[in-house]
Amino acid sequence: MDTYYKSKRTGDLIRYSLSYVVLIICAGIFIFPFLWMLSTAFKIPSEAYTLPPKLFPKTFTLDNFIEGWKYADFTRYTFNTLTVTLLATLGTVLSASFVAYGFARFKSRYNNLLFTAVLATLMLPSQVTLVPTYLLFTKMGWLDTLKPLIVPSFFGGGAFNIFLLRQFFRSIPKDLDEAAYIDGANAFQIYYKILLPAIKPALITVALMSITFHWNDYMSPLIYLNSDQNFTLAIGLQFFQNSFGSSQIQMLMAVSLITVIPVLILFFVGQRHFVQGITMTGIKG
Repeated sequence: MDTYYKSKRTGDLIRYSLSYVVLIICAGIFIFPFLWMLSTAFKIPSEAYTLPPKLFPKTFTLDNFIEGWKYADFTRYTFNTLTVTLLATLGTVLSASFVAYGFARFKSRYNNLLFTAVLATLMLPSQVTLVPTYLLFTKMGWLDTLKPLIVPSFFGGGAFNIFLLRQFFRSIPKDLDEAAYIDGANAFQIYYKILLPAIKPALITVALMSITFHWNDYMSPLIYLNSDQNFTLAIGLQFFQNSFGSSQIQMLMAVSLITVIPVLILFFVGQRHFVQGITMTGIKG
C-alpha cells in the first residue's frame, strides 16, 4: 500500500514538474519580444545591433525616449489615440449594454432570430465589409477624420460584447425588475439604476477589451486616415519605421515601450475584474 502511494506521489510530482516546464518555456517564448524591446529601448546605438543580442545593456541611456519622441509628432498621435480610445470605449459600453439589455429582458417572437443574426456577424470576416464601409464613409465625407474610428462604436458595440453582457443580464433574477416595476420604475430606470451596477465586472471587461483594441488598432486608421495630423500611435510608429528603417531601432523601441505602458498598467489594475467577468460569464451562461 505504501509503495502504491509513494509511486502515485512520484507520478504526480513528475506530471506537475513537466507541466510547469512547458508553461515556463511557453511564457518565455511569448515574453521574449517584450523583453527585447525593453532592453533595446535603454541601449546606446552601438549595442542595439550586437549579435547575439544581449538582454542587459552595458550602458543605460534615456536619450532614446527623448530623441525618439521628437522625431515625429507623437504628442499629437497620443492625443488622437486617446480621443479615439475613450470615445469609442464609451460608445461600445453604452450601446452594447443597451442592446444586451433588450435581448435579455424583453420578449419578442423575433428575439432569438435577431440574436442569432447578431452572433452570425462574428463569423463574417472584416474584409467582407471593408469596401462597402469605406464607400459609405467616403459618401459621408468622413475620410481623413476620426469619425470612422469612433461613431460606429455607438451603434451596437460589437456582437461579442452584446453576447457577453446578455449572459450577465440573464444571470440576474428578474425579481429585481418586478420589484422595481412595483416601486414605479420604468424600463430605462431599471436598466440604468439597477442592472448596470449589478454587471459592473462585465462592463469593466468590455471596457478593457475595447480600450486594448482601439489603442492598438492599426488597420482602421491605416485605411481611413491620410493626414499626419490625424494619425494615431499605431500609424505614427509605422510612419517612424518607414522614415528611418532599422537605423534607429533603439528609438523605435523606446517610443513603442511608452505606447505600451498605459495599456499594461490598465490591464494589471483591472485584471481582477477582467478575470471575474470572463469567469462568471462562462459559469452562468
